[in-house]
Amino acid sequence: MRRSASTVVVAAALAVGGLVANPAYAISAGYTPEGVCGSGFGRVSDSTRAVKTHSGRVFGYVYLLYNRKTGYNCVTTIKTAYVGTATRTSATLETQTRRHRDEPVRTARKSDSRKYKYYAGPVKLYAKGLCVKYSGTIADTRIDGEIASGGRSSWGNCG
Repeated sequence: MRRSASTVVVAAALAVGGLVANPAYAISAGYTPEGVCGSGFGRVSDSTRAVKTHSGRVFGYVYLLYNRKTGYNCVTTIKTAYVGTATRTSATLETQTRRHRDEPVRTARKSDSRKYKYYAGPVKLYAKGLCVKYSGTIADTRIDGEIASGGRSSWGNCG
């Protein structure tokens, strides 16, 4: 049986529409740290950390980005496990702050933590000339399931 060109085009359009409507496909095809954080944000050195369990299972990645024009950092945690299922997911960013050189260093901290299907964040803080820490967590779907975590717990990306 031969199909006309228009039948093939319509079938292809319907197939693509089905893929776009599928949330699991959408996450693997479209959610990037740059897309979550927005225009002007780019990954910095040491900007990608696995979010993994104590046994080494990777549930996703936490990303640190920076916008040179605005001086803001952004953190997002993007899931690779339990995608499409609402699980406890978090993204946290912490900056060092001080008003004057004589003052002790203080910190500012911001988090986004809820049950998400795809990612947590964006979490943004002004950080021009400041050091930052960042982290992310993703929970297993089971009640007694593991919690995966990752990020950088020491100050870095200063400047």
